[in-house]
Amino acid sequence: MNVPAPGLPARVRIHEVGARDGLQNEKTAVPTEVKAEFVHRLAAAGLTTIEATSFVHPKWVPQLADAEQLFPLLADVDAALPVLVPNERGLDRALALGATRIAVFGSATETFASRNLNRTVAESLAMFEPVVARARQSGAHVRGYLSMCFGDPWEGAVPVHQVVSVAKALLDLGCDELSLGDTIGVATPGHVQALLSALNEAGVPTDRIGVHFHDTYGQALSNTLAALQHGVTTVDASAGGLGGCPYAKSATGNLATEDLVWMLDGLGIETGVDLAALTATSVWMAERLGRPSPSRTVRALSHKE
Repeated sequence: MNVPAPGLPARVRIHEVGARDGLQNEKTAVPTEVKAEFVHRLAAAGLTTIEATSFVHPKWVPQLADAEQLFPLLADVDAALPVLVPNERGLDRALALGATRIAVFGSATETFASRNLNRTVAESLAMFEPVVARARQSGAHVRGYLSMCFGDPWEGAVPVHQVVSVAKALLDLGCDELSLGDTIGVATPGHVQALLSALNEAGVPTDRIGVHFHDTYGQALSNTLAALQHGVTTVDASAGGLGGCPYAKSATGNLATEDLVWMLDGLGIETGVDLAALTATSVWMAERLGRPSPSRTVRALSHKE
């Protein structure tokens, strides 16, 4: 039943991360052709932004070692296809294949920066500077991911001012948009609104902010609603609830795209996504991974069928 609530945006852009963040820590190699079919099915379901892969060294993320083979198979996909690049070498590989949307992945905390990037926060920003500059010069759109925005498994609660400082630094490098990551899923709605307000006060406009919640404590949808109430219109989600973070053991799955669409549909918020087609896609992928989807909506709708 469609019952709009006051003070919410009319439309939300879903930044689908299932094909990259969702698959990156699958232990069994997913065939390149299956990944390509996954992206095609996601686009056919109405998703307009689908993060395709990562041009990272195969040693670090073996599952995405086929980026060069996969990306050309997506040439006919009618959607924006961002790719993650860790450094200039990754950028070279992505640009050589015609990528027009680039993402870099930073950290709000020193411990995670060290474990994930083998650098301090300052050193990682210095590494991103030429990447962002060259990507922008090539005409590419650049997204800056910021992880550990609400809590860190080694450092605990992350001060809001610390997150704001690194967020502003990423935007100052030239990132077009920023994705705030609740990497271990510890955020709650008041914390979300406090961080968004602090970013606004520091001069970061809401229309340049996206949110990326994990559902470790079952808070992803409530946190998303808090962000929508603040005016955020870009939400990251993963088809079927796939994914986590290979460098943070306590990070469980991403917010499931189907669960997000169910809520947004009920609120009368447009997404352009066909929930039935998306659910069928996640069921298809779950069969190929050999286990059921963790998405509650996928389970409910596929059980009905």
